Amino acid sequence: MKPYEPNKLPLEGLDYKQLFSLVGNANAELARYDGLLQGIVNPSIMLSPLTNEEAVLSSKIEGTQATVDEVLEQEAGILKEGEKAKDIQEIINYREALRGSHQYLEDRPITLSFVRELHRILLNSVRGQDKTPGEFRKDQNWIGKYGCTIEQASFVPPNPLQLQDHLEAWQRYMASNDVDLLLQTAVVHAQFELLHPFKDGNGRIGRILIPLFLYQKKKLSQPMFYLSSYLENHREEYYARLQNISREGDWNGWIAFFLTAITVQAKHNNAKVKAIMDLYDAMKRRIHGITHSQYTVHLLDAIFDRPIFETTDFIRRTGIHKPTAMGLLRQLKAADVLRELRPGSGRRAAVLCFPELLNIAEGRQIV
Repeated sequence: MKPYEPNKLPLEGLDYKQLFSLVGNANAELARYDGLLQGIVNPSIMLSPLTNEEAVLSSKIEGTQATVDEVLEQEAGILKEGEKAKDIQEIINYREALRGSHQYLEDRPITLSFVRELHRILLNSVRGQDKTPGEFRKDQNWIGKYGCTIEQASFVPPNPLQLQDHLEAWQRYMASNDVDLLLQTAVVHAQFELLHPFKDGNGRIGRILIPLFLYQKKKLSQPMFYLSSYLENHREEYYARLQNISREGDWNGWIAFFLTAITVQAKHNNAKVKAIMDLYDAMKRRIHGITHSQYTVHLLDAIFDRPIFETTDFIRRTGIHKPTAMGLLRQLKAADVLRELRPGSGRRAAVLCFPELLNIAEGRQIV
């Protein structure tokens, strides 16, 4: 199979008549979601459940198996071992790459060097660390069944000798303005996946870039719009649509799929953000009613930011004097706001969890 020859950007010959209504729906739903975002006082804390979910689901698409609560348990000191620990570290790296990008992009554009830095963070101390983290590939790679030859491959990315030219063209396209930003986002994502510039981690980097690109172009007030839930639920179509670009040149089918994904995911995110905001407001009243404490908001922000935590970590993050903090935590345990996952023993701190927020984050009841 010959290496893929990417289309020049911007694309020509798109069926705008077919895509027009999808573009309108996607823009309208994303605008509603961003309206919610703009009303959140501290989005990095309030929406940490969405960030954790995105890190888990984007990694799951690539075969990583861990849940949000397992990641939070690992960070709280309930340690996993073996492959599970490696899966969790990949997810933590993904989340770090997402969070670390926010400040960088406030006054700088997405560049190839920025993408390489994201990749370095993503592959730090995990299974792909032998895959030249932070470096674009210098060898021909291909995609197919395990052990297949290049002739048997289902897809062969561009020749590495031409890769840099294609990446620079992709970078220039990101800096430009196409007829519609969401349509452009669809093209940016697909073109990156088809260039397949790294030896490993291309899918995760491509998905991280979606909210970052929307934020850079000021379509979002915060880089917190995550598509991996939809893409994981439609994984076969996701890959098939990308493959149809390389096999049949079907950009219209891919863009239609991507715009539908944005529309559906924006509605889903709207509902989840409203549930989180409602819980925050209800808990502010409930916790103050239980504790009558001046530290209500400190306490609330801490358990929203990390709904599974060690008591010592809680004290460090809130800055509340230890006897006061432990008294507040005891009151919240007695009222069943918090539950104990691991009792304290000797010098080992107790681990507590905030089940109601975890239920929203996981979309299931956590016992």
